[in-house]
Amino acid sequence: MTISVRRSTTAESGPVERFRHVRSLTDLLADRLSAEDQTPQSMTEASPAKWHRAHVTWFFEEFVLRRDPSYVVYDETYRYLFNSYYEAVGERHPRPERGLVTRPGIDDITDYRHNVDTAMEAALTAGSLDDDALDLVELGCNHEQQHQELLLMDIKHLFSTVPLTPGPVYVDRELDVGASPAPMTWRAVPGGISHVGATGTAFAYDYEGPQHRVLLEDFEIASRAVTNADWLAFMADDGYRRPELWLSDGWAHIGQTGWQAPGYWSRDAAGEWSAFSLSGRRPVVADEPVVHVSFYEADAYARWAGARLPTEFEWEAATSEVETERGELLDPARCHPRAAGTAMIGDVWEWTASAYLPYPGFVPANGAVGEYNGKFMCDQHVLRGASAITPRGHERATYRNFFPAASRWAFSGLRLAR
Repeated sequence: MTISVRRSTTAESGPVERFRHVRSLTDLLADRLSAEDQTPQSMTEASPAKWHRAHVTWFFEEFVLRRDPSYVVYDETYRYLFNSYYEAVGERHPRPERGLVTRPGIDDITDYRHNVDTAMEAALTAGSLDDDALDLVELGCNHEQQHQELLLMDIKHLFSTVPLTPGPVYVDRELDVGASPAPMTWRAVPGGISHVGATGTAFAYDYEGPQHRVLLEDFEIASRAVTNADWLAFMADDGYRRPELWLSDGWAHIGQTGWQAPGYWSRDAAGEWSAFSLSGRRPVVADEPVVHVSFYEADAYARWAGARLPTEFEWEAATSEVETERGELLDPARCHPRAAGTAMIGDVWEWTASAYLPYPGFVPANGAVGEYNGKFMCDQHVLRGASAITPRGHERATYRNFFPAASRWAFSGLRLAR
């Protein structure tokens, strides 16, 4: 079996070190959570932290270790409990019921991780894995980095539902003071034939390729992401109550949900806005990028601002001048964006106007691993960049994140184009 990924040549010095580095970060992120924190599921779209820890371990056991007939499976029931959506692997526990699984407990999951880590490191050290298996190891490391971000997204949502003041804190940090946001300017990007998609020797998911040509018209892109100050102006101008700004589905969703502000925002009796963060509820900081907005909200804001969202192809072409710049990426001591700057990668994922569709020539891999990305190319929108909880080294200009239009528990924001 061959899968269309490329092994990283830049992250660490070798596959054993790379594997250990990724696995240890998951352990670090989970160590702050109690058994009670790791077990519940706050909504169907989210998963318990315990499940994330087990699922990424299942991935290595299922797709790498089981290739060796001499490998002794840790627990056959885990194949059912911790499969996510791989139909070719077999039956799996229903996603909405993941939070009802109290056993195995977090100590059992720790033992499972240790058992699989020991077997994986032995295989990597012995050099017994062929190129296909090493490709799967690299895919598994990147898969685990995705779940590190998901774990933090899901814990933030879970903690936000606790009916206490103050609520739970995942990471304690100093209060951000903030300042007036830098003026937003426009950067001209010439049109023409642009090459889009991943190429070369660095790792990329299959859906980031094949590289292909697109024809772009001249356009301009904003120098920074939309900030909280910008969004407060939109709200003050009745942005959530003006149907002419909204797509039909978005306006219907507003009617159903009653949204009046970004996710996790609330207003006190004095009229001051605050936002729940992984450091608890904090005042909204004017110069930070707005975060936890849906595609519907991003599209409405762009229309209100007299602009639009960039296509994912425009977004990728526009990164060429700033591709080496980075905003905030995952710092376990912070887990929150900083002031909006000129970097297009970091702080918040940025919604684009593009539907998540295959590139010309895209072919999913054979077998269960081919279900990783391709089968989700329906009713999803592409986000580009990275966020303040994206693990460092997992970000790149060709990365295509994707979520349904109403989703906003991801660290999602926007940048304007025109």
